[in-house]
Amino acid sequence: MAPVILVLNSGSSSIKFNLYAGTRTELSGQVSGLGATPRLSLKSHVAALSIDRELAADVGRSHRDALTALLPLLEAALKGRHVDAVGHRVVHGGTRHTQPVRIDAEILDELKKLEPLAPLHQPHNIAGILAAQDAFPEAVQTACFDTAFHRKHPWVNDTFALPRSYYEEGVRRYGFHGLSYEYICDYLKRTDKDAYSGKVIVAHLGNGASMCAIRNGQSVGSTMGFTALDGLPMGTRCGQLDPGVVLYLLTTKGMSPDEVSDLLYTNSGLKGLSGISQDMRELSQSSEPRAKEAIDYFVFRIRRELGAMAAVLSGLDTFVFTGGIGENAANIRSRVCADQDWLGMALDESKNDENQIDISTDDSRINVLVIPTNEEEMIRRHTERLM
Repeated sequence: MAPVILVLNSGSSSIKFNLYAGTRTELSGQVSGLGATPRLSLKSHVAALSIDRELAADVGRSHRDALTALLPLLEAALKGRHVDAVGHRVVHGGTRHTQPVRIDAEILDELKKLEPLAPLHQPHNIAGILAAQDAFPEAVQTACFDTAFHRKHPWVNDTFALPRSYYEEGVRRYGFHGLSYEYICDYLKRTDKDAYSGKVIVAHLGNGASMCAIRNGQSVGSTMGFTALDGLPMGTRCGQLDPGVVLYLLTTKGMSPDEVSDLLYTNSGLKGLSGISQDMRELSQSSEPRAKEAIDYFVFRIRRELGAMAAVLSGLDTFVFTGGIGENAANIRSRVCADQDWLGMALDESKNDENQIDISTDDSRINVLVIPTNEEEMIRRHTERLM
């Protein structure tokens, strides 16, 4: 019988879930608005069932409460079967973890110690693990890390120009979105071995955004660094920032560390620049000058990092768009690829408007692709392997 695997992606205010029987997705959805106005959205992929409704406030007080509320729906979908394993997305695996692992008490203690390196994500990933251990005590629990894909970076990409002792204690560039990049590499390996073995840049563009330089399926450069704040501007995160700005905020402005953290993580990026929204769809439809300027900056930074990553690779063969914005915003893709003939890149606007997989012209030296990512599927595969 095919193993039943539940994949959980626990965020600060949501739990996304996918229920698999073997390779087939049977149920997917999320509980959003935890701690505020909880809402359940759910879709069955094997039956005529779709749910989108608000939940009682006490149901959405915590990840444990939300998962408890989901149990009757999961049990109904299981039809007498039991969950064999639960796979968790965990943002930070530190320096040690280069592969997914089965979770035990020792691993859980390690993950808790990494909370300061990913304060926006790691505590909620751990809350999801604890909730799942309560709900499914007999199931194998696995941690699949966003940092693992980047752990074989060249040293020059990992380090900062600080005294060496900081590097040794773990102050280094980790890179994130690794599960997404791993999925894209696996897709290329199955569909285009020449592209997989060549020089590839993947732009994961969404509420979280980063870019990765990949050679022969191996990460050799990433825009994200010590935390998920660095690199590209994001929905609410600032991206690249002169560290002197942080010193200025602390000393001259008198802000506390918590206030600075809140500013950089939740009130910057597209939201901060526009003063309107972090949603690219809303900004693209807005006539406000600040909305246009926020998009202009977003595109500028992607183009800048594209050149930098091409330099890291000493050339470029394939450029991939993925993530919510990368997969759906044809206008952003068009602007990123405009006037890139110096790089050998030419976009076919009609293919781009139709969201085709290959959106480059027939004579473009660089393949420009749009590949939907699937981090949940990567977690499922890793979890099944670890069972």
